[in-house]
Amino acid sequence: MAPTLTLTDIGFGYGYGEARILEHITFQVLPGEIIGILGPNGSGKSTLLKLMDGILSPREGEIWIRERRLTDFKRSELAREMAMVSQENHFRFAFSVMEVVLMGRFPHLGKMGFEGKRDAAAAMEALEATHTEHLAHRSVEELSGGEKQRVLIARALAQEPKVILLDEPTSFLDLKYKREMFRLITTLGKDKGLSVVVVSHDIDLASQYCDRVLLLKNGVIHKLGTPDAVITAPDIAEVYDCPVHVDQNPATGKPRVSIIR
Repeated sequence: MAPTLTLTDIGFGYGYGEARILEHITFQVLPGEIIGILGPNGSGKSTLLKLMDGILSPREGEIWIRERRLTDFKRSELAREMAMVSQENHFRFAFSVMEVVLMGRFPHLGKMGFEGKRDAAAAMEALEATHTEHLAHRSVEELSGGEKQRVLIARALAQEPKVILLDEPTSFLDLKYKREMFRLITTLGKDKGLSVVVVSHDIDLASQYCDRVLLLKNGVIHKLGTPDAVITAPDIAEVYDCPVHVDQNPATGKPRVSIIR
């Protein structure tokens, strides 16, 4: 199976002569695969997402979407291949949920910039996929944190991308919505064949739902592999500089992390 996204020896720093934020980052993402990026604050997780989205340009190395370099895409073309759900999303106006999701159709609009029947159908399909169709006429400002995150993912789906990048999608959500968010991400990856890259601080949730985990430390890949291979007591303790105990979740058999007092 050919990878959807390939990063080869990526290096990045904001200023010449300054310390590097990322170095020697190499990995691939397959269709339908969910990769979780874990690491402490300052390890380069969000910067790596911005490089994949083309917001930032690597100092070294190349990023490929299938057989084409990321730098060869126009922004409108790239938006048909990849969608980003950022950690912070603020709206200046009280848009309806449907209006927000239709914003995701911008790379598919013609020269006149007006939505047609195909755009409305794609937006409704995205709402249905995220179980938010009942919110279509609500103001986005009236939504709970979990509802808003689902709507933002619906907007990303409306772009009809091959890859979705998510930056801390469970931040500030309670336990129920954290679980629902990762279950949604898993469903989208498997049912729609999307490649999903998710940055998260929730090690246990990444362990339960991600196919592979990339553990970052000081801007380099400490380890990359299945949750069983990566989420071990020595690796988590070294990367997070905190003693932990790792055992198996009795319900799923996946690695579970507990902090040692």
